[in-house]
Amino acid sequence: MEIKKHIPNFITLLNLSSGLLAIIAIFKGYYDEAFLFVCLGIFFDFWDGFLARKFNVSGELGLQLDSLADMVTSGVVPGLIMFRLIETIQNTQTQYNVTEETFYMGIVPYFGFLITIASAYRLAKFNIDKRQIDSFIGLPTPANALFIMSVPMIQYYGEYEWLFHLLNNPFVLMFLTLLSAYFLNANIPLFSLKLKSFAWKDAKLQYLFMAFAVVLFLLLDFIAIPIIVLSYILLSVLINSTSKPAIG
Repeated sequence: MEIKKHIPNFITLLNLSSGLLAIIAIFKGYYDEAFLFVCLGIFFDFWDGFLARKFNVSGELGLQLDSLADMVTSGVVPGLIMFRLIETIQNTQTQYNVTEETFYMGIVPYFGFLITIASAYRLAKFNIDKRQIDSFIGLPTPANALFIMSVPMIQYYGEYEWLFHLLNNPFVLMFLTLLSAYFLNANIPLFSLKLKSFAWKDAKLQYLFMAFAVVLFLLLDFIAIPIIVLSYILLSVLINSTSKPAIG
């Protein structure tokens, strides 16, 4: 029993470790590796909660540790990637270069950390909001992290040149930053993607949505990720508008 008690927290620390490795990868310019480490961290984030419930060892320590790990992997990392993407555009595209006349534009990349700030606020609210036990209010930080981390993957591995140019515009990235910060803390009830059990009757919606996400990713590659996140939000809104709200 003693060993079981520590397994979920150990997995949470693996989530944190994945976030730290993602930060190192970003500093080295390996954005694809950073994306993989974030995905690995989200994988661990799924299993720590599931095992804590399965072993009946959920507690305040696990809750706080989980939020701290998410803050790094799904908060600091996407904010940092947005900072680096905007900074790179300013350094490599003449029309966006920071000059003596436009020195004030040098602060623009730092607005990417609005994602980190909004993530911290969202996680703090989650920890004290009793309405978010079985579902969420606002976009969960892991989903938002995938949304942001998909940007460089679409830029460098996407097949559409127009999309590459669109995402190489600092104003578009600023819009995505603000959209991200809004969705994180919007008063929108969203169904949880975490499984309480593997039984079909208990997780039918989650299974169907995950199948949809896998098929879409196989068809569209990284472009599928923002579509999946937006579909998650729209489906939740649809469910809540046609049935009694699950939270509130």
